[in-house]
Amino acid sequence: QVQLVESGGGLAQTGASLRLSCVASGRTISRIAMAWFRQAPGEEREFVAAISRSGGTTYYGGSAGGRFTISRDNAKNTLFLQINSLKPEDTAVYSCAADLTSAGGSSYYADYEYWGQGTQVTVSS
Repeated sequence: QVQLVESGGGLAQTGASLRLSCVASGRTISRIAMAWFRQAPGEEREFVAAISRSGGTTYYGGSAGGRFTISRDNAKNTLFLQINSLKPEDTAVYSCAADLTSAGGSSYYADYEYWGQGTQVTVSS
């Protein structure tokens, strides 16, 4: 069992930066593949980024555009998503997810067994 709690979202202006956090409990993230997804109103859930179980490989969805960076702090059992140069189209609920069964990197939401409740990011123009 893994519990995930996101934070760090909020209202930001275009061009600003945000760092989202996802604190895990129940399992150490140093042995779990994890990812960030986002979902905008009326849209399907979209893969943003993933980090492998080993932490040595990161993966990004097409919308990342070099502005997103996924990372983790094993000592704090926390996953991060740094978003730079925010755009209005980044407005969405961002959720972290954990995949306990594979080495990681999947962009398919159904491969992730555990999810956080999400944190809202709203970008004003």
